[in-house]
Amino acid sequence: MNLANKITFARILATPIFLFFLMPGWFGRFLGLDQWGRYAAAAVFLLAAITDMVDGKIARKHNMVTELGKFLDPIADKLLVISALIAFVRTDGLSVWAVFIIIAREFIITGFRVIAAGRGVVIAADKWGKVKTIVQIIAIEAILIRDFPLSLITRFPVGMTFMYMAVILSIISGVNYIVKNVNVIR
Repeated sequence: MNLANKITFARILATPIFLFFLMPGWFGRFLGLDQWGRYAAAAVFLLAAITDMVDGKIARKHNMVTELGKFLDPIADKLLVISALIAFVRTDGLSVWAVFIIIAREFIITGFRVIAAGRGVVIAADKWGKVKTIVQIIAIEAILIRDFPLSLITRFPVGMTFMYMAVILSIISGVNYIVKNVNVIR
C-alpha cells in the first residue's frame, strides 16, 4: 500500500471519527462534545476533504495510481459525505428528499463508471461534478459550524442554502453526466 492509498484509507477511517464528534451519543455528551463536537467534526471533515485532493495529486505526480486507489477513493468520498448528509437529517432537519437526490445521483454515476470500466473506458469527472463537490463541502462545513461567524449578524441559513444548491447541482451534473455518457450503456 503506497502513500496515496494510505491517505485514502485514512479518509475512510476519519468517517467514524467525524460521526463520533457530530453525533457523540451518551459517552460523547459525558465528555462535553455536544457543542464543541460539531467544531471537531468540522475540522475532521475539512481535513478529510483536503486529503481527497492530496491523495490524487500524490498518486499522479509520483506514478502511484493503483487499482486499489481507484477503488478506495470514491468509496472514501461517498462514505464521508453520505454520513454527513444522513446525520444532518437528524441533527439539522435536512430534507430526506435532498439526501435521497444526492445519494441517488452518486449511485447512478457510480453505475455508469462501473459499466464503462468493464468496457475499458474511463469516465472522468466533469466541471459540473467538481462544482457540485465544492458546493457540497462548503454546505457541510457551514452546517457543521452553524453558519458561524455569519450567524452573529444574520439568521440567513447559509449552510442549508448551499446544501440545496448542491442538490440542484447534483441533478444538473447527473443529467449532464448521463447525456454525455449514455453510449456507455447502449
